[in-house]
Amino acid sequence: MSFPANYMEKLYGGWLGKVIGVVHGANIEGWSYERIEQTFGEISEYPFLFKHFAADDDINGPVFFMRALDDFDPQQITPREMGHTLLNYAAEGHGFFWWGGYGVSTEHTAYMNVKNGIPAPLSGSIEQNGKTTAEQIGGQIFSDCWGLVCPGNPAKAADLAAMMSSVTHDGDGIRGGRFIAACIASAFVNSRIEDIIADGLSVIEADSDYATMVRDVVAFYDHHPGIQWREAFSYVLEKYGYQHYEGVCHIIPNAAVIVLSMLYGQGDFSRTINICNMCGWDTDCNVGNVGAILGVLCGPGGIDRKWTEPINDFVCLSGTIGSLNLQTIPQITAYTAKLACKLHGESIDGWDPIIHDDSTHYLHFELPGSTHALEWTYKGNDRIILTNTDCEAYRGRRSLQLTAPSVFTGTTFDLYFLTYAKPADFDDSRYDPDLSPTVYPGQKVDAYLKLDESVGPGLHVRLFAEDDATGRRMYSEHFILNGDWQRVSYQIPAAENVMIRKLGLEFTVSGDASLREKSFPLKCFLDEWKVYGAADYGTDFSSGRLEKWNAIHQTVSQLTYLRGIWRLEEGRLAGGHGYDIAECYTGSHGWEDYVFKARLTPLKGEHHHLLFRVQGAMRSYAVGFAPDHTLCLYKNFEGYRKLQACSFHWENRVEYELQVSVVGSQIDIAVNGAPLLQYRDEDLPYLRGSIGFGNSHGSRTAYSYYEVRPVMKSGK
Repeated sequence: MSFPANYMEKLYGGWLGKVIGVVHGANIEGWSYERIEQTFGEISEYPFLFKHFAADDDINGPVFFMRALDDFDPQQITPREMGHTLLNYAAEGHGFFWWGGYGVSTEHTAYMNVKNGIPAPLSGSIEQNGKTTAEQIGGQIFSDCWGLVCPGNPAKAADLAAMMSSVTHDGDGIRGGRFIAACIASAFVNSRIEDIIADGLSVIEADSDYATMVRDVVAFYDHHPGIQWREAFSYVLEKYGYQHYEGVCHIIPNAAVIVLSMLYGQGDFSRTINICNMCGWDTDCNVGNVGAILGVLCGPGGIDRKWTEPINDFVCLSGTIGSLNLQTIPQITAYTAKLACKLHGESIDGWDPIIHDDSTHYLHFELPGSTHALEWTYKGNDRIILTNTDCEAYRGRRSLQLTAPSVFTGTTFDLYFLTYAKPADFDDSRYDPDLSPTVYPGQKVDAYLKLDESVGPGLHVRLFAEDDATGRRMYSEHFILNGDWQRVSYQIPAAENVMIRKLGLEFTVSGDASLREKSFPLKCFLDEWKVYGAADYGTDFSSGRLEKWNAIHQTVSQLTYLRGIWRLEEGRLAGGHGYDIAECYTGSHGWEDYVFKARLTPLKGEHHHLLFRVQGAMRSYAVGFAPDHTLCLYKNFEGYRKLQACSFHWENRVEYELQVSVVGSQIDIAVNGAPLLQYRDEDLPYLRGSIGFGNSHGSRTAYSYYEVRPVMKSGK
């Protein structure tokens, strides 16, 4: 296949629409049509504006599930690999999706099935779980990604969606995934809503309940010209309302609302998502699906700024790996395009440098309207206006324009993005996000800036990295901007007990003293902002804190966890599980070669580990103390297997220093400074990943300190 010429823009529009739709419906999820009408009347904008929108299952699912295309050969994927992906990126019992109980929550039920050895697709089948559980809404709400990676190919999109949906669903639960994925794939190449719906129908059985419902809603629309959508909803409510279906959130009523809103919205993004929201029921799910379809259809240019500005490209997730839980919509767009290229064996003209760039952060602004979740602070009485523009660019066609309508000599303002977030940054604890920093001491930062020639006074700028606990900033040198593109750069110093929360640019307005009491406009441009390189830092857990989201969602700062009880006790991280593997993680999923050192104390039991090259709950290495006074190295792929071991006399209540050095596939282990294990993994080695702490078999372990350092190359 070949990608449509406007694939990247429409792909960005699809992700924008998905996030906008979820946010639009989030705070009225579960409301009835009547309650929404009585409260809001006609909805035309967000019912609620969030500081930053916390994680939601509707976004977690498609963002993480498509990673199966990265972790496996896309041409060889089966439901088994999709089941692996579910267990790898969803922590057990918290975050990611609704953990409503076995037999109540479809995803909870399927997760426990797969974990306990029931393979996909049996894990989500009617045979295993019954029709009611299998036909809830999840197969539909998580399937957007498959349409986004298959532009113009509804059949391929539907097949991938069915494969992933079959892990958790069956029957109409799978058909809904097929329908949504096909509609999104169709929207890349079709302009009529009727044609998009027809493509969705083409990939599901004509005699199914799902197809019957779609045809009925379309027929009602066709046979009643001139009536309003509210009358159509009365028909849907009577024939396909919740009263006809069992379970918490059945797929058919919500799918009917999706079809209705697309028909009566007739290709207008705002009108469509507003109709869908006003219908009620599972609003964030339904509007999210509709937003993705219409976002692709309309592209970012067809989405009003009243929807995009509050979102500001910001995405919070709640998977197992914390550095993946703070992303931006352009970042997700580029990654999706990379997976699409891998899936189809094709490239996208002009986009390879962006799609295949492996920087920690890459703010490129090539997608129209993109802002990469940049925020600003200014102590003056005016504001900073951020505008994606095509009038200037250091590389490519677009950049970000910063406009300050009124500034004074000597004033400062900041432009930054969050590299870590905490409860105070959000309005709620939606789907329990736990986060790790995305930027670390030791890394390098580059950006390109240009002062508009119309501006008279000079502009000083310096890069900064701000520590979360103290608010203290580490600064680069000052740069003086002029009318040419200039590179500003900074290597963040190695540091102890520093957790970077913001990475930014601090601007200071300079000029002649005579301008001190006068205001003037200021304009400059930003492009090609990158963060890259190795981390170089250490953390004493006595400097940590508990992030208190609510009474039951409390986690240690910087950490995400798979399962277990993890707390700060006497200045140490302490944790374990009564009968299962306990693990928690930090650091970046993109780390390659590094030296990881930690001080740990076995408290109870015989299995105490450090984890490295962690790529999720199902993919990592571990090293640590084992029974019979041994030190063991393990590899995790759907369960740990021993790679190597040696004798080492260890005791409970004694602190040890373990060091892991990983360079390519080579692993070197030392305890208390003495080299003990060397191993080269020649069997599909994990070449990148974060770090972590863990134990098993009812053990309990305390960790007082850890550090991550660059590997010193020979000759340096």
